[in-house]
Amino acid sequence: MSASSRLGAGRYIDAARAPEATVTSTHELATADGAKVSGVLRVVPGARTVVTLMHPRQDLTHHVLVPELLARGFAVWTQGTRSVNNDIALVHEQALLDAAAGQVFLREKGFEYVVTLGHSGGGTLFAFYHQQAALPAGERLTRTPAGRPIDLPGAEMPLPDAAIFMAPHPGQGALLLRLIDPSVTDESDPLAADPDLNPFDPANGFAEPPHSSSYPPDFVTRYRAAQHDRIARLDAIARARVDEAADARRRYKRTADPAERRAALAPHVLTVYRTDADLRFTDLSLSPNERPYGSLFGRRPDLTNYGLVGFGRFATPDAWLSTWSGLSSNADFLRCAPAVTAPTLFVELTGDQACFPEDATMMVDALGSTDTTHVRVAGTHFGGPIRDGAPTGASLAAAEIGAWLETRCT
Repeated sequence: MSASSRLGAGRYIDAARAPEATVTSTHELATADGAKVSGVLRVVPGARTVVTLMHPRQDLTHHVLVPELLARGFAVWTQGTRSVNNDIALVHEQALLDAAAGQVFLREKGFEYVVTLGHSGGGTLFAFYHQQAALPAGERLTRTPAGRPIDLPGAEMPLPDAAIFMAPHPGQGALLLRLIDPSVTDESDPLAADPDLNPFDPANGFAEPPHSSSYPPDFVTRYRAAQHDRIARLDAIARARVDEAADARRRYKRTADPAERRAALAPHVLTVYRTDADLRFTDLSLSPNERPYGSLFGRRPDLTNYGLVGFGRFATPDAWLSTWSGLSSNADFLRCAPAVTAPTLFVELTGDQACFPEDATMMVDALGSTDTTHVRVAGTHFGGPIRDGAPTGASLAAAEIGAWLETRCT
């Protein structure tokens, strides 16, 4: 079995062993709004700099960069949000409170330098954190996109000393805006499709895998406009359900009737079908780079698009508007990047399937730091090798990160 087949979409990469002298401890932290989050601190002798790894939805305890950073003399803090591995109710503004708890903890531990490292969706999470932490408390967000109160002004939000972004995509919502299948004609039917917008119809330029498709420019333009329209329709559904829930809560306060109280508590979860349909997954001439054919979820987007696994498949209305809507979310890299003014390293992977070359250019250009370094290394989005027998993107990125940290945080 080839390495590329064994790795599938390249999500799982074997990590090196941590140095023998590593001291590992686990910690439970309380957030400013009373939630509990946990993290793992790994320290090697003499470490003055700690690198923080977080992702809004994933557990990064065993991220491939952890032993690489430890071997270079840096402490590593890996932390989850309150929505790890279950993002149905993921609200990014709450995730900032989770990140803040970790930053407070690390300052209290006495590290000289605290550095954020955002890989993939962790990039926008940390860009959003830097943006809000840099504001005077009174200017921070007080409402989520769904209108729920969020007390960022009342939270202690230490500003990190430096920022590293590795293969950051433009944000969960911005990413989904390019992934969502606009040919869906009925949000209650996973198979309903408008043939004129079907990305997997040969009549529209699709070629049978593994051959690259060739979509005509007019189809690409119509497709992307229709993606925007579908997100707008889903936003309207989400906002209507938010209003229904708010009305139910008002009735809850006025009555002791069990039926009314159940209505106030009943979740209105959105089911979003077919979210693995970026045209660039199957047409490698669009935004060309060294990426393999396929998506982050597999080599056959024409099939995985219809499966259970994918971005934003299930979400509460609040989570949809805060996290998955490219039109409503505050967690947008380009919007937040100008406020990232700490020394910054941006690591682009040349075979990325989520951060394409023009994305990387725009994100780097948007950063507010006057000390920004942009490097490119060969690898796929999750840090896999660009081809069989090649070094992993993660190992190449680790070398760049280690060298950069040596010049900024020692």
